[in-house]
Amino acid sequence: MVQINWTRTAVEDLKSIFDYIAKDSKKYAQLQTLKLKSRTLILKSKPFIGKKVAEKEDLAIRELIEGNYRIIYKIIDENKIDILTIYHTSRDLKRSGIVNM
Repeated sequence: MVQINWTRTAVEDLKSIFDYIAKDSKKYAQLQTLKLKSRTLILKSKPFIGKKVAEKEDLAIRELIEGNYRIIYKIIDENKIDILTIYHTSRDLKRSGIVNM
């Protein structure tokens, strides 16, 4: 089974999402962050389930969609995946720096 590693950036993204939603509702902030975390669990058994990130030529950098969020991850090897960032679909991924990695 594949190990999922959350990078510092991805953890900070998750916290920012929580903080933003919590301004209106802590309950929904918790639900959204739980949905995002849970969505990544499928990668343990199906790491290639996400589609290739269109802004990046690297086939190892892929994404899952959860609601309005793009969960960008990189397949490091057959045993490890790094969650790179969680990005709102309305934002320009090119400005994130992820595309330049």
